Amino acid sequence: MVTTSEELGSPAVRLEGRAKVTGTARYATEHPMPGCVYAWPVTAAVARGEITSIATSEALAQPGVLTVLTHLNAPRLADVGDGTLAVLQSPRVAHRGQCVALAVAETLQTAQSAAAAVQVEYRAEPHDVLLRADHPGLYTPEKANGGFPADRERGDFDTAFTAAQTRLDAVYRIPALHNHPMEPHASTAVWEDSRLFVYDSSQGASPTQEVLAALFDLDKARVTVVSEHVGGGFGSKGSPRPQLPLAAMAARETGRPVKLALGRAQMPSLVGHRPGTEQRMRLGADRRGRIDALAHEAVTYSSTLKEFVEQSATASRTMYASPHSRTTHRVTRLDVPTPSWMRAPGECSGMFALESAMDELAFACGIDPVELRLRNDTATEPDSGLPFSSRGLAECLTEGARLFGWADRDPRPASRTEGRLLIGTGVASSGYPTEVAPSCAEAQAEPSGGYRVRVNATDIGTGARTVLAQIAADALGAPLDRVHIEIGSSDLPRGSVAGGSSGTASWGWAVHRACRELLRLLAEHDGPLPSNGLAAFADTTEDIAMLSKEYARRAFGAQFAEVQVDMDTGETRVRRLLGVFAAGRILNPRTARSQFLGGMTMGVGMALMENSTMDPAFGDHAERDLASYHVPVNADVLDVRAHWIEEEETHFTPTGSKGIGEIGIVGTAAAIANAVHHATGVRVRDLPVQPEKLLPGMAEWALPRG
Repeated sequence: MVTTSEELGSPAVRLEGRAKVTGTARYATEHPMPGCVYAWPVTAAVARGEITSIATSEALAQPGVLTVLTHLNAPRLADVGDGTLAVLQSPRVAHRGQCVALAVAETLQTAQSAAAAVQVEYRAEPHDVLLRADHPGLYTPEKANGGFPADRERGDFDTAFTAAQTRLDAVYRIPALHNHPMEPHASTAVWEDSRLFVYDSSQGASPTQEVLAALFDLDKARVTVVSEHVGGGFGSKGSPRPQLPLAAMAARETGRPVKLALGRAQMPSLVGHRPGTEQRMRLGADRRGRIDALAHEAVTYSSTLKEFVEQSATASRTMYASPHSRTTHRVTRLDVPTPSWMRAPGECSGMFALESAMDELAFACGIDPVELRLRNDTATEPDSGLPFSSRGLAECLTEGARLFGWADRDPRPASRTEGRLLIGTGVASSGYPTEVAPSCAEAQAEPSGGYRVRVNATDIGTGARTVLAQIAADALGAPLDRVHIEIGSSDLPRGSVAGGSSGTASWGWAVHRACRELLRLLAEHDGPLPSNGLAAFADTTEDIAMLSKEYARRAFGAQFAEVQVDMDTGETRVRRLLGVFAAGRILNPRTARSQFLGGMTMGVGMALMENSTMDPAFGDHAERDLASYHVPVNADVLDVRAHWIEEEETHFTPTGSKGIGEIGIVGTAAAIANAVHHATGVRVRDLPVQPEKLLPGMAEWALPRG
């Protein structure tokens, strides 16, 4: 049953907005701690090898230095199956930038000075840091990220592709991309007897609590993790990072509270990144553009510490009708920092390749790119054969085309100029899985007439606490100002991680159910409420297990871009960007629009700016700060608009919503690259789009037309 009320669907203002703009919202290292000291990591100066000696006497001699932890004296940690968290446990170095020591001192400046004084000697070994499609170490993983099978094949791709009337065979490359949230990864840790308390910049306090308990061999009840306010994550804070166990180790050794916030230059090596990919796309279609054969073969890498396989090819299993299909993943282990989640992992990378290939196919067939996508729309998911619970892709494409003015487009490349500027437009589809995870919540009626709702959700800037309060108010039939929401602590009822665009669906389901159960208890209760109120608890584990498996569930969208390219310099700027989305019921238009626009803005960065260069000799990424790793600023996003269609989703959560946190980035880079091709006639298959990739091929297309 889908609920309806005035609270859900209204553009409620963020409940924490005033606290954030006035500076009273506390982040991981901003909580006052009497006697607090500071830690700073020493990072490896080789890409592969072994530590042969560490000299710490000079560091320890500095006034205010409490200790220097190394693999020789650091507390032993339990093996939790994640090599990135086994900090200071071994002399082995798996990648440049790995933590090899930790200085702890009375002030941050002293800790940094002590870290600089630590002398480490290594026995360096030859390293391998470059991805190649013919790398001898490539292998087929058992699973890709998300638990997807590495390979899937339907029909007879080779025969169908050979027989196709129109064939496309192209390779698309995306470099490594790095999460750079405004708040760096940070932890404040304190031990009280054998109990550990941590403020952590995390996308999930409950999973973080469980990992800490396992690392330090503690009962979970003796660990509290608080992540009440988090300054962004984009996936990089979806699982614990090295600063967390380091801070806890330092706090145990010194007997003092310890604050540890990574420096910006340390983040590329320690907190994950979107791995570079090389993706071969082959599309075979008839003269009308209907796809008969589709192959998407992705090659990527992981580290020697941990396997992470970006599930890039899975996008092609779900988007378009394709009777004969082959989708594969191959991975190699390199001496590099461990990749991990970055906004819309897999889908973002894979859809750039797929949607670029769709544009190339449309050009080869002489069919409008919007029309080509409509001709290949499908009511059932090609990979599973299941019907979609709802699929608004066609409406997003047609409505987006209307809003964007697509009908006025001259399809010829380089056909529109304004002085020395070449103008072009492009389109791409978006898609993202609709997921939900078990969560718990408690709803309490208070004698004062208010309600208190408790759930360990994490608000990483999405407005989660506001939307959850709206869900509670809706379920209770109460005004929003009578609902007090508590989130962001592992002492609250367990919540799933804020990732996979599943947060609101997962936490909201538990909140809705707890509130409805509370209403039932209130209806049965006679007389005034007890002094401690009346409470109801909900656990959605069983509900989710019973969720119908008869449907495929995804959110969809369409991205439209207009770009200008300077024919003299090759500079590309986005003039207009429009996204139209089908994401079920929009619970709060204000916060939803913010999420869509944020994702689309990240897509602009992916298309035109973001690029992490691997230095083969140095063995690490060269761009290590926001001066060299470029992201969009206000001047780069002049006109970005998000719209959505009314979509009824009755086969998912009680609120009828779908995830919206990641679909905004999916497809954006492809729409921009497709627009660049329309503007210049040059097809850029290697992101980002840069002047040096455009200028050599622009001259023949930029001639005046009669």
